[in-house]
Amino acid sequence: MTATKRAFVMGHPIAHSRSPMLHGHWLKAHGIDGAYEKLDVAPADLAAFFAGFDAAGWVGGNVTVPHKSTVIPFLGRLDEAAKAMGAVNTLWWDGRTLVGGNTDAIGFIGNLDDRAPGWDGGAKRATILGAGGAARAAIYGLRARGLDVAIVNRTAGNAQELVDFFGAGVTAHGFDALPDLLSRSGLLVNATSLGMQGKPPLAVDLGALPAAATVCDIVYVPLETELLRAAKSRGNRAVDGLGMLLHQAVEGFRHWFGATPKVTEALRAELEADIRAKSPGA
Repeated sequence: MTATKRAFVMGHPIAHSRSPMLHGHWLKAHGIDGAYEKLDVAPADLAAFFAGFDAAGWVGGNVTVPHKSTVIPFLGRLDEAAKAMGAVNTLWWDGRTLVGGNTDAIGFIGNLDDRAPGWDGGAKRATILGAGGAARAAIYGLRARGLDVAIVNRTAGNAQELVDFFGAGVTAHGFDALPDLLSRSGLLVNATSLGMQGKPPLAVDLGALPAAATVCDIVYVPLETELLRAAKSRGNRAVDGLGMLLHQAVEGFRHWFGATPKVTEALRAELEADIRAKSPGA
């Protein structure tokens, strides 16, 4: 009898994660003897966690805040995306080498392709609000699609760090430049936590945004943020952040459990129902 394959998502805090639900869905759909667990690992416990990683029998796992960069010294190598973003969200074994990869850009672009097919048909420029980890993933994915990217952030130094990191095709701006940037953008991305349940709202005037542009929000609680509601009301296509979570998970599952799962409407509906049940008004 083969042993149950065990994977995880680690972070601090981690109670809110819906990754166990989506991986549990796929394990059941594929009839795989596997488990996917939530692990609350404090920063001070990171070294001890990796010291016992092999003995614990993990086949790999996901990494979320605040560990996406701090796990790197414990890994044998990084894939190209993790190197390019300076962050890791997925771990797996390649023989006896523990590899760190980053599938967030795959999740970001996969979500756009799924929910707004052809979004990049006429888009040459994108505007991203925020300069954190989600912005890095969006920049990486958008540059791979050939779009120039304008980063808008209240702290200019943080935006400039991303310009320095990614180089050509990426520019940094303050919010005063937003109307002009929007007028020339085919895509607007909220890569901040503003608008998330329990956070302040994101106040952005979409008046200058072309009607053909797409608006994407990485937030998925609530499923429809005020930004997306405003975008829909003026005829823009609107994409929530739930699909990014779903699409980024596919590669990890394939590495750990040996099957390539599909992001289906049934899976999305299961997570949407959970979000609405636990987040009234979402």
